[in-house]
Amino acid sequence: MALEPIELNGGQALIKSLEMEGVEVIFGYPGGAILPVYDPIIDSRIRHVLVRHEQGAGHAAEGYAHATGRPGVCMVTSGPAATNIVTPLADAYLDSVPMVCITGQVGMAAIGTDAFQEVDTTGITRSVTKHNMLVTRAEDIPMAVKEAFHIATTGRPGPVLIDVPKNVVDAQNPDAYFRWYYPDEVNLPGYKPDLTPSAESIQRAVDLILAAERPVLYVGGGVLKARGAEVLRQLAELGNLPVVTTLMARGAFPDSHELCLGMPGMHGNYTAVTSIQQADLLIAMGSRFDDRVTGKVGAFAPGAKVVHVDIDPAEHGKVRQPDVSVVGDCKVAMELMLAEISRRGGRTAFADHTPWRQQLSGWQERYPLVYEQSAPGELLKPQFVIESLRDACPADTIVASGVGQHQMFTSQYWRFDHPYTWVNSGGLGTMGFSIPAAIGAKVGMPDRMVWAVDGDGCFQMTGQELVTASVEKVPIKVALLNNAYLGMVRQWQEMFYDERYSEVHLSHDMPDYVKWAEAMGCVAFRVEEPEEVETTIAKANEINDRPVVVEFRCISSEKVFPMVPAGGSNDDIMVDPSQRERA
Repeated sequence: MALEPIELNGGQALIKSLEMEGVEVIFGYPGGAILPVYDPIIDSRIRHVLVRHEQGAGHAAEGYAHATGRPGVCMVTSGPAATNIVTPLADAYLDSVPMVCITGQVGMAAIGTDAFQEVDTTGITRSVTKHNMLVTRAEDIPMAVKEAFHIATTGRPGPVLIDVPKNVVDAQNPDAYFRWYYPDEVNLPGYKPDLTPSAESIQRAVDLILAAERPVLYVGGGVLKARGAEVLRQLAELGNLPVVTTLMARGAFPDSHELCLGMPGMHGNYTAVTSIQQADLLIAMGSRFDDRVTGKVGAFAPGAKVVHVDIDPAEHGKVRQPDVSVVGDCKVAMELMLAEISRRGGRTAFADHTPWRQQLSGWQERYPLVYEQSAPGELLKPQFVIESLRDACPADTIVASGVGQHQMFTSQYWRFDHPYTWVNSGGLGTMGFSIPAAIGAKVGMPDRMVWAVDGDGCFQMTGQELVTASVEKVPIKVALLNNAYLGMVRQWQEMFYDERYSEVHLSHDMPDYVKWAEAMGCVAFRVEEPEEVETTIAKANEINDRPVVVEFRCISSEKVFPMVPAGGSNDDIMVDPSQRERA
């Protein structure tokens, strides 16, 4: 750590520290307490994207991180701005997204006095951040930034918050000046993530993997966080191991691969769900046995032994007690497994999986994803819209989704053959996620096509961020599946509440989404007939100088199948009505 012969104030030091960390873009919204930090941004090479709501800043930072693998950065002021950023922090925390959030705070002398726009930001966010800190001296800012990026990006990634009192960064305060430095390393005695699993755990895991006759690789988002998609493919192909990819892992293994069974869980396909139930070994790779996947825990994969690979020791045994616990980075663990399997004879060391593969193929043939096309005069089927989008877009298109039926339809019917092309809110299930997240993804990957798939409920929560996209010249494309309802809530009310539709109806016509989109600087289209879908998508894909919104008017009654009822066993999976006689 070297001291430079220049003096900076805290605001300048904060921006220079972000530059030292290689930050390219900040998503943010200024206000009183953070103003001293906004002034030096004018002289910085860092791009600032001015959002229209602080929640949008957080989700855009998440989208940037999802798409690039680099930490997203957002910055907002104190009080209501800090509370508005809590939802993205919680979202990033549950989905292990690397993010650094900077919040302004009232001056040190005012803390605890209920000053204007004061909240206990570190207290409020303690349970939804990997780490947070209140910086009380200007000279501590460089180390705080260094530590924040280190913690956010190492071990199990997650959001880190730096709360900065105004006097600490204020150019008018003589005490805010110090001799500039930037640390070479961090010293955090209580934080030492271990990436390398023990040799014994790898050997015991390989023992079970080689002996299993009905194995399933149960892959979660940790594989993507570890940048382990290619090693996963090598392991699956070497052992002829079927693969299921959770909602957070879509794209970690190619959907077009013969070993891919697709997504398990509440709205997973029949083969993926049932393969887990009938497996004799689950190789849980970077997955956390989320309740959306397990259903009733006591009935989940009842005959399976479990090898659990995860970098976070707290996840081991939290939901399902593993037979072998492998604590470490997923990519490193898989590389060690491959080496150990090679030492034991490679491909010939595995048990014969032919009968198992035949069983899986039978289920795939018997229970594919299905839907009926719209009858003449009916509005669009959302599955048809997703398939049409998928077929019209490049294979490496980045897709960001909101939360609800459209999220499940997209995960089911899009073909994810590339990692880091699926951006969604998994653990928190945050409505309104997709548009700001798509903006962040496009800023991070400007040469890639980026589509946001949204529902009308989600769109009304964060649609104003299309103003950001227009002003900042971020040409995302939005597929708005307008079914006039909060679709997933309607589905539950129809199936489990005797069709008592309480406070779930929106409207096809209010607001007018085309006029709204055009008022925000977008090109907008409305599609109601199946024959218009393909040509309109083609028009949207040709527009690359501004955002595009395509409103697809969809039938209200369509439901997502398969479905495992909440609290039920995965054995109770409900397939499409057309397949139930077979089931």
